[in-house]
Amino acid sequence: MRLTKFGHAAVRIEHDGTTLVLDPGKWTQREALDGVDAVLITHEHDDHYDPENLRATDAPIYTIGAVAARIREGAADLAERVTVVRPDEAWSVGDVAIRAIGELHAVIHPDLPRFNNSGYLMTLGRTTVFHPGDALTGPGVPVDVLLAPVSAPWMKVSEGIDFARSVGAARNVAIHDRVYSQVGLGIADTHFGRILGAAGLEYVRLSDGTDLR
Repeated sequence: MRLTKFGHAAVRIEHDGTTLVLDPGKWTQREALDGVDAVLITHEHDDHYDPENLRATDAPIYTIGAVAARIREGAADLAERVTVVRPDEAWSVGDVAIRAIGELHAVIHPDLPRFNNSGYLMTLGRTTVFHPGDALTGPGVPVDVLLAPVSAPWMKVSEGIDFARSVGAARNVAIHDRVYSQVGLGIADTHFGRILGAAGLEYVRLSDGTDLR
């Protein structure tokens, strides 16, 4: 498995000739979509969904109904490539098995509407990888690699750490890291690293375009 971080919440995963990209939103480098076999989108917010990036590939798009509706309304040329997935639905792309996890975005503020969101649990040979999108909803099964949100208007750092500890993945790769300044991210990295490390769990925040090793 090769896992590469590409801007904010976007991750590219390659396994046995199959390449996926998750959440290539507006802060994602276009090269993340080169030669992909499928795109997975967790929810409709612009930092996770960008139609211009989706036009850079002709790969199928797997996502929830709310994103499909937004595509039909604002990017109809992409609509025929969309497959709508529902909570707990399972499917495969090449040799990668995928399951949709959860249904709702985390609460941003009680006065704001609640959005839909789906995480994706991927099985790549003997390795499982989980991308939660904008939610702290765990997969309910053991995970080898968690793509862990570290900064968001809907989350405190302590909540992100507790979520990662509850999932219990041996390796935790930071995502959702464009909301804080570099100073703020340094503080978050220190707390994630120290507390997860005390639990015997690895934490790393990759630079854009670099791989998990």
